[in-house]
Amino acid sequence: MRQWLLALVLVLGVGAAWAAGTSAPAPTTSVKGKVLEVKDVETYTYLRLKTKDGETWAAVAKTPVKTGADVTIENATVMNDFESKTLKRKFDRIVFGSLAGSGASKPAAGGDMGALHAGIAKPVEAGDIKVARATGPDARTVAEVVAKRTDLKDKTVVVRGKVVKFTPEVLGKNWVHLRDGSGSASDGTNDVLVTTKDEARIGDVVVVKGVVHTDRDLGSGYSYKVLIEEATLQK
Repeated sequence: MRQWLLALVLVLGVGAAWAAGTSAPAPTTSVKGKVLEVKDVETYTYLRLKTKDGETWAAVAKTPVKTGADVTIENATVMNDFESKTLKRKFDRIVFGSLAGSGASKPAAGGDMGALHAGIAKPVEAGDIKVARATGPDARTVAEVVAKRTDLKDKTVVVRGKVVKFTPEVLGKNWVHLRDGSGSASDGTNDVLVTTKDEARIGDVVVVKGVVHTDRDLGSGYSYKVLIEEATLQK
């Protein structure tokens, strides 16, 4: 992460590459190595590994790991120039994934936005979604917010949709991916990212009221063409 950090996770989300405005971190199958160093923080565990290709750092969901252990990091995603604010250091290269045999998932949330983006990948597959459009002069569909983002910049919108991804407490906000059945997955117009103080659960149908912001740079090469921010949620 560079300035203003963790790309949600997210996001990364919204069809990944389109939403980020850049190529997503490169996935690898797995990374095997011997643990040379362990650093635990609140949400996950950092491991310095000796691999066949040299030393590398990895991050997994917090779990007990001993120095000297041979481990395998599955579902690995490589991120470059990642800054951990919890450790107060920058990694030229780090692998995010899950520790084989631990049953833990890839870290998805916490104080580091980079971890959020590495873990989010995509919103959950929610099947066919058909949600009635919100009412009122500020009402918009998800597709309208995305497609007309330039005209809607810095304006308040009201959108009714289904929560397909919820990541709590990153940078003091909750991160919500919202869909209503409008738009297309092929161009990313079917999903919009919302930041809010309110809580929700995957599957909730909510009415979001917030301000449209465009071209938001979240660091680590992640930037979003459109977000609904400072939002309130009503069920």
